[in-house]
Amino acid sequence: ALERGFVTGTSVAKPARQLVYFMVPVARLGYGPILGYRSRALGNTRPVNLAAERFIVYVPSPKPARGFGLLVFVPPWPEARLPDHWAAALDRHGVIFVSAARSGNDENAMGRRAPLALLAAQNIILRYPVDPQRVYIAGFSGGSRVALRLALGYPELFHGAILNAGSEPIGNAWIPLPPRDLLLQFQSSSHVIFVTGARDEAHIIDDMISLRSMHRWCVFNVEVNTSPFAGHEVADSAALSRALRGLQSDMRPDPDRLAICRSAIDRELEEKFAKVQSSIASGRRADADQLLATIDEHFGGLAAPRSSEFRRK
Repeated sequence: ALERGFVTGTSVAKPARQLVYFMVPVARLGYGPILGYRSRALGNTRPVNLAAERFIVYVPSPKPARGFGLLVFVPPWPEARLPDHWAAALDRHGVIFVSAARSGNDENAMGRRAPLALLAAQNIILRYPVDPQRVYIAGFSGGSRVALRLALGYPELFHGAILNAGSEPIGNAWIPLPPRDLLLQFQSSSHVIFVTGARDEAHIIDDMISLRSMHRWCVFNVEVNTSPFAGHEVADSAALSRALRGLQSDMRPDPDRLAICRSAIDRELEEKFAKVQSSIASGRRADADQLLATIDEHFGGLAAPRSSEFRRK
């Protein structure tokens, strides 16, 4: 069944945390559009008045015994619509689909796209019996990049992500790492699936760069699905079904590999903070500040709160 719109709105605290997570680590470095697209500034912001917003909701039938799955979709286009031929895959896997209008590439990622996706998930969870372990975020093209940020920032809500023909590396000024507890949860329990057309060469390259960055930051629950003969286009029903099946599999990272990787990152961060301490102790404040700027950009939330503490010394 297709539904349009809902008006339930409770707390918007989660979008507020999104503001803190994405803006604090790098705002002091002079970066502007760190949550948006590189071709757009963080302008063109419309306030989110949930009563005035419109969403498309697809509810499969019948209801699965353990509750519905939920797929929150961030589109590149302005209208709220279900991509062609997705209904069959959603029915097969018992997954509700929700997507907001006016949340395409022309909208502000911080001011509208991320909050609308979070509020869409919140509303569906309140209205339907949703299995909390089967809540996923997805997007196509520019929307996929927003979906990646949400998956990384909200691993307690979104347990998987489908990145359809749009990805970027994590652990930089554009997609900084979240605070340690969120990153640990993302590493251990989130599942990311890239879905890109075989003829979409530019985005396949982007996927490989993003994949390498995830491995660099100990994110190993990652799959790459290539759609034969497809270009830069929305995944078809078969590709969506494969991705949903992958998300629902009991895939977990190897605990030894994960522990070794995390220890290596901790050692690297400690070594960098030791250099900061040495610079401060020897009176080289400018050098220390430059090192801290690099640490903030590279390690993001992993460097908190020590980075701020060093700045106050």
